[in-house]
Amino acid sequence: MKLASLRHGRDGKLVVVSDDLAWCAHAGPEVPTLQAALDDWAHAAPRLHALAEGVNAGTILRERFHEREAASPLPRAYQWADGSAYVNHVALVRQARGAKIPESFWVDPLMYQGGSDVFLGPRDAIPLKDEAWGCDFEAEVAVIVDDVERGVTPEQARARIRLVMLVNDVSLRNLIPAELEKGFGFFQSKPASAFSPVAVTPDALGEAWRDGKLHLPIQVTLNGKPFGKAEAGEDMTFDFGQLIAHAAKTRDLAAGTIIGSGTVSNRDADGGPGKPVSEGGRGYSCIAEQRMIETIQSGKPTTSFLKYGDRVEIEMRDARNHSIFGRIEQDVVKD
Repeated sequence: MKLASLRHGRDGKLVVVSDDLAWCAHAGPEVPTLQAALDDWAHAAPRLHALAEGVNAGTILRERFHEREAASPLPRAYQWADGSAYVNHVALVRQARGAKIPESFWVDPLMYQGGSDVFLGPRDAIPLKDEAWGCDFEAEVAVIVDDVERGVTPEQARARIRLVMLVNDVSLRNLIPAELEKGFGFFQSKPASAFSPVAVTPDALGEAWRDGKLHLPIQVTLNGKPFGKAEAGEDMTFDFGQLIAHAAKTRDLAAGTIIGSGTVSNRDADGGPGKPVSEGGRGYSCIAEQRMIETIQSGKPTTSFLKYGDRVEIEMRDARNHSIFGRIEQDVVKD
């Protein structure tokens, strides 16, 4: 089942989307928003599944689905917590500055709490006040959970995953060091994120969803050229069950909480840093990683962060080359 929120008020209007992303049907007044569905998933899910069958079969009233009309599946959420499940990405950051990675990073996930009161739509521009802030994209996978009680195990946590989607976790790289020096983590360096047009139930992902991971490449294009195609299921040190359990160690998580994977990152086949797509590698899910590798190999980065007018596209396709979540497509504009 695939769900989206058309732009309407603060929280959107919930629609059920056909598997091919061509058609949709309104969920109706009983389930007006995605948050309403998540608040009462046991009762809402059967109704939504029935609508999904009708939309796919063309047996109910439906209309064309246009990704440009979609807001984030959750235009705002009770909580957005982003992990760093791909420790390879963290290791490269530290290697680039000559620091060793602590052993604890391999057994205890990193996670920060981002702003969830406002999300960008999948086709909204990225507003940037100053190019000197070092604007970057981060292509990630995210899940939306049902209510999760504190102290949950990773196995229990996996069963609470209701929906899966993609995210562009926008980062202002040059503002990060000063914030981290304060010891309180990210704030100004993490502006609004953007999510894919559609959120998908794990069962609809078939064999691609297993062990709490999504085993497909996440495709990134920058200004029309392939930038990354990292395999989301590989090199993921912590699966989503572990990330959710980490977030819920000392607190309950409300239905509608979003948990992110962090930047998808792969090692090269020889175990070393990944190579650019232009050199036959899988490329990168953010500019910072390419800059880190350039620093490691030549002593300084040569690739610039995003500039005004740049366009970023993030998408994931199935084995038949069909888009699963729709496409995040964003231009960087002067704020």
